[in-house]
Amino acid sequence: MTTPPATSSGHTTPPSPNAAGARAQGADARGFEQTQVWVFDLDNTLYPADCNLFLQVDQRMGEFIARLLGVPFAYARHLQKTYYRQFGTTLSGLMQVHGMDPKPFLDYVHDIDLTPVREHPELAAAIDKLPGRKLIFTNGSRRHAERVAGKLGVLNCFETIFDICDANYVPKPTASCYQHFCRAHGVEATQSAMFEDIPRNLEAPHALGMTTVLVRSNANHDHPVQQTIRAWVEPPAHVHHMTFDLAAFLEGLPGLRSQSLDTDVINLASKDAKLESMEVNSQHRRDSGAPAPADNKRTAR
Repeated sequence: MTTPPATSSGHTTPPSPNAAGARAQGADARGFEQTQVWVFDLDNTLYPADCNLFLQVDQRMGEFIARLLGVPFAYARHLQKTYYRQFGTTLSGLMQVHGMDPKPFLDYVHDIDLTPVREHPELAAAIDKLPGRKLIFTNGSRRHAERVAGKLGVLNCFETIFDICDANYVPKPTASCYQHFCRAHGVEATQSAMFEDIPRNLEAPHALGMTTVLVRSNANHDHPVQQTIRAWVEPPAHVHHMTFDLAAFLEGLPGLRSQSLDTDVINLASKDAKLESMEVNSQHRRDSGAPAPADNKRTAR
């Protein structure tokens, strides 16, 4: 079996003719020409899904529910998954059905070991180069997002974090959650791009006019979401772009690459002009017999 190539984060991705990403085909495949706001989900988007942090979160959710309701762990797990399917998140189900205070739940389930998350300087550099505003939009807690983004080395790339508390505990993929996010941060959807690992979480951004990017992975191979994605003949209309490597995708965006090249050309031209000026001045001194400056370093300061 062929070993998938390593990504810029050191994790693996499947072989692909376009490793950085692929554009979905169709009339609704929007580009990034007008993008001024870059919105990123956190879990399994900013860090690779094969870190498998959710395995820890998943276990701790079951433990918390079992203790909260005084039920066996197996039944707690059943409720956990049922609420996720019915309400969008387990948290939302627990709040609506049992009137649970969300803070102890969020604190407990996100108290996890971040050892699998590696610092990713390439991703930090790619995000830094994006023109405009950068925000994290997560169904998790702010504290969890700060810890994970800090471990990745990308926390300082972002203007702010919009978490489940900011959303009044109304989670993605609920359409009103995205509308609340846009209002809270003055985001114009048609000038924004949304990066997510769950396809249904891109439906509302697409409807609002955002450019959408699905960050894919071969991790969690048996998860229903991954099974659905693998069964696609082509991406649905609400998925405009896909990638297995977020950093490479961002680095490869045509407009940003040309913008970077333009800057390099300007810098090189400036350097050439400076050297040419120095050479002309030196030749002029030689022709006139004038002495060279006594301290070039001091003159240049």
